Amino acid sequence: MAENQIRTIGVLTSGGDAPGMNAAIRSATRRAVSKGIRVKGVLKGYEGLIKDELRDLGDRDVSEIIGRGGTILYSARCKEMLTEEGVLTAVETCRRHEIDGLVVIGGDGSFRGALELSRHGINTIGVPGTIDLDISCTDYTIGFDSAVNTAMRAVDQVRDTSTSHERVSIIEVMGRNAGYIALWSGLAVGAEDVLLPEKYDYDEEQIINQIIDTRRRGKKHHIIINAEGIGHSQAMAKRIEAATGIETRATILGYMQRGGSPTCQDRLYATVMGAKAVDLLAEGKTSRVVAYRQGEFTDLDFEEALKMEKTISEYEVDLVHSLSYSTSVR
Repeated sequence: MAENQIRTIGVLTSGGDAPGMNAAIRSATRRAVSKGIRVKGVLKGYEGLIKDELRDLGDRDVSEIIGRGGTILYSARCKEMLTEEGVLTAVETCRRHEIDGLVVIGGDGSFRGALELSRHGINTIGVPGTIDLDISCTDYTIGFDSAVNTAMRAVDQVRDTSTSHERVSIIEVMGRNAGYIALWSGLAVGAEDVLLPEKYDYDEEQIINQIIDTRRRGKKHHIIINAEGIGHSQAMAKRIEAATGIETRATILGYMQRGGSPTCQDRLYATVMGAKAVDLLAEGKTSRVVAYRQGEFTDLDFEEALKMEKTISEYEVDLVHSLSYSTSVR
């Protein structure tokens, strides 16, 4: 497909929102406009595609959004896209609006929906947007850097009050079943324990013994970073306090990690990825995922990308283990 055959593209954000999505929307829109391509913004992800909720986007519509968190196109999780009927309805909407290509900003679930659309003849390009960093084909996902920095700052603040009251603090961070936010923030704050879904064996007795031992050696606080995929932080805090006699509190950071102004990295990388997605469509490519691998921006086939597996860094896990005061990573 030659560049002049692309007349209209659609842009949507799907799944959980992530800081930097607006930067990608802005970049994709302005890159397309610079090439003489019209842009349709799809509201509420695939739900908006199925319900025909689209709006025109131009230069002015994306002005001054690069530093805003969230997504101006809104987002939603759409169960209908898991059905053949839902996919066909979305395809029909694209054809009705004469959309020649679709930029999908989201995570693995969003990419699976995009893959289905491509199988039905809709040119699609995926841009990885998730704070969880759990997309296997890329070393970077839009929003992770902002989210992990938010978590890091929050843990620093909790540590201050934890020290003042000589208590144990369990801080639960997001990430679904991936432990990247927990691992990175744990390394960055020097947490005594980091509980990762990929590694945790649910041996609370060892954690309790570590807390008692470090308190005996004069440690005034104990920070436990608990990943969302393990959860149950409030109940864990009660059990630890009962076993140790040390005041223990749980803090669940929750959706604050999704919000706020994106970091420089998230703005920059999202901008490059959004533009590259449009470039790929203009070059006649489809069913591709924009990725950042080994220091370079590249693209991969959707099916190949979705088959890849991602594992937590054993070296980083060992590093937290060797550097923590209690020498414990679970």
